[in-house]
Amino acid sequence: MNFASQYFKRFRVLPAHLKAEPSKNLNIIIIIPSYNEPKLINSLHSIAQNEGFKTDVEVIIVVNCSENSSDEIKHKNKQTIVEIENFIKINKSKIKFYYLRKANLPKKTAGVGVARKIGMDEAVHRFSKNNNADGIIVNFDADTLCEKNYIKEIENQFINYPKTNACSIHYEHIIDGLQYKPQIYNAIILYELYLHYYIQALRYIKFPYAFHTIGSAFAVKAKTYAKQGGMNTRKAGEDFYFLHKIIPLGNFYEIKNTTIFPSPRPSNRVPFGTGRAVNNIVNQNDTLYLTYNFQSFLVLKQFFAQINIIFVQNNFEILNIDKILLLFLQKNNFQNDLLKMKKNSSNQKTFIKRFYAWFNAFRILKFLNFSHESYFKKTPIRTEAKKLIELLDKNNISNLTDKKLLEFYRNLHLSTHFKNE
Repeated sequence: MNFASQYFKRFRVLPAHLKAEPSKNLNIIIIIPSYNEPKLINSLHSIAQNEGFKTDVEVIIVVNCSENSSDEIKHKNKQTIVEIENFIKINKSKIKFYYLRKANLPKKTAGVGVARKIGMDEAVHRFSKNNNADGIIVNFDADTLCEKNYIKEIENQFINYPKTNACSIHYEHIIDGLQYKPQIYNAIILYELYLHYYIQALRYIKFPYAFHTIGSAFAVKAKTYAKQGGMNTRKAGEDFYFLHKIIPLGNFYEIKNTTIFPSPRPSNRVPFGTGRAVNNIVNQNDTLYLTYNFQSFLVLKQFFAQINIIFVQNNFEILNIDKILLLFLQKNNFQNDLLKMKKNSSNQKTFIKRFYAWFNAFRILKFLNFSHESYFKKTPIRTEAKKLIELLDKNNISNLTDKKLLEFYRNLHLSTHFKNE
């Protein structure tokens, strides 16, 4: 049976669109959603300049818009297709570039999630023709650049670690230059600092699934994608929700030997995410950018540290639990769910896995929001980022600029290894 047969049967998947047959050696397909993208060709050139890889590679651009998109956006998409066709004609690299034109998508679902799904499903169709369950589906964005060893390092990851289900790829937003106003670069520094702070805080409290989930910076094996039901169709946060279905499977890695460079551009196209955050910071002249108080993570750390006791004890009264977390657990029926976890766990290892299936990344986010409604107060990102650094590094960081803080966190990410096997 073909590895994707059940996926095609169980889930809503559009028919294959590309007529060109995939090569027998096709092993990497890069998906790029494109909606009103003025700089897409720069991204295609960046990919085309890659070198040193051995496998056959394809790029599929999903040029999409909603049925209620403006005439201006529809016209821009038509221009984009012309630009792609011209690029394909002059492309001298061994990478093959294709595009799918998806205009007038239903307004209820149209967005980056459905665009990624269309492209990733097309990749599954192509890999299924060769029954290549280990084919690699990579996600990239239309405003992003990459280093010349980008494809090579993705290839090496899956060759050197054949059990890899998926991986994230090191990213660094463009934080200086002449293309944007200084306020935009300042805004992206604050936002990326928040992203790093959040992940490092999760790692500090020993949450086992603390990985970056950036839509332009991940790769997944085709059989893993199909097994987990494919990409969702969320209008934003699709990357976070998708990858947190994949990460708990284990064998999730980080590629750190190459870097992708997402744009810092502001945007209103999605309800939340990088572009929206930058837009809000700039429009509100928000030089502080408030974030979760580090103390709220320490509440979770205290609780997670007692997981061995939780496994053997049914009496919550002997545990040391902060009152805001206790209230959260009560509201979320944790006591009853805990009994079910224990009943279905023959050993501590199984229990821990079930525990973090309950207290997963979504639940942590819910707790952080819940605890900041009335208990904790959000504070400037630079303040909280420094608190965490003081625990990780005793060097004097009191006078670090936001940019230097971000550089510290980038280096911390590159220099540390986080396991999820």
